[in-house]
Amino acid sequence: MIAATARPPVPKTTVDLLWIDGQIERWLRFGRDAGERIVDRRRRLVSFQPDAVFAFVRWASNDFGTALSRIDILRAVGSGEPYATVPFVEPGGDILLRIHGWSKVQRVFAAIDAVEALDIDPADVAPDYWRHVHNRLSIGEAPRAYGRERHRAWLLRRTVQS
Repeated sequence: MIAATARPPVPKTTVDLLWIDGQIERWLRFGRDAGERIVDRRRRLVSFQPDAVFAFVRWASNDFGTALSRIDILRAVGSGEPYATVPFVEPGGDILLRIHGWSKVQRVFAAIDAVEALDIDPADVAPDYWRHVHNRLSIGEAPRAYGRERHRAWLLRRTVQS
């Protein structure tokens, strides 16, 4: 009799989300999760399969107003892939966009909204576009719009590469 061999579990990226009203907010703007575990009424852990793209928002305030405003768009990594560490993301991820400061975060939200207005899920957008948005906003310039033609080209490229 041949013993069945169990496949090793697919490594997942886990994001620790928290909501303490008016003090700390860690939430997802977009992304297709592979599961979640509720820790308590304020906290939950959300996991993503390798290659999943998601936007992680962190906001905190103190007695003087907003103390932290940040958005990271990350690609979940697979086993053995290099990654950057990001607070509250285990083990970390491939950083596509990392922006801080409320005015720049709002501009990222606007870019996400523009993609959604095209009926395209932001999680399916070409990763290079989020890098482009990061680079343009980092130098105070407006990012170019993401269009259907660019999206079709990305989908074809992804098909050819897999």
